[in-house]
Amino acid sequence: MVDNATTGTFSPNEAACITGVPLKQIHRIIDAGLLIRAPHGDRRERSVRREELLCLKLVYETIDLLTLDGRRRLVRYLLEHPDAVTARERDVSVNLRVMKDVVKKGLSMLTHARKEVVCDNAVLSGAPCVKGTRIPVHDIADMLSNGDSAAMIGAVYPRISEVQIELAAFYARAYPRRGRPPKSLFWRTRCPTESSETSLDDLLV
Repeated sequence: MVDNATTGTFSPNEAACITGVPLKQIHRIIDAGLLIRAPHGDRRERSVRREELLCLKLVYETIDLLTLDGRRRLVRYLLEHPDAVTARERDVSVNLRVMKDVVKKGLSMLTHARKEVVCDNAVLSGAPCVKGTRIPVHDIADMLSNGDSAAMIGAVYPRISEVQIELAAFYARAYPRRGRPPKSLFWRTRCPTESSETSLDDLLV
């Protein structure tokens, strides 16, 4: 995993979680050259710089308001004026404060999520787990996507808090599970079984 705290770059999945912009839209924005730079080549090697996170949000939120060239000019203005709180293109004025707050909160969530999740090869073959437990974060994310509430998950895993559940789900979105997901969650398959005793006489009949 890249230490983006020092490199200042993020994967498209990380950027999607931070900004709230759908992953497909992030790839389309990069493909359209709206970040005012050349794409990184292979799709799997793409990254988004820290200063481009707000640009992604801006481009996505103005998709129905401005033309492609108009959004490109806004991105250029934003990159040249990173402290701006508003941006204007023709008759459209964009308030950047709310977008900046979203990005700031997303960055904070990612930082806290990474602190609350541990990957240890000695625990579940290195699967990302909530810190101090053997609870895989992707199982928590699967439960939430299946409609289970945080309270229900807390009842299944009483060792973790609602905040940890939220951070685990955020982490799972930023770092998707590789390979095919399991057909069913482990805890859902744990059904009680009946035990029966057979006498020796019955076996000899």
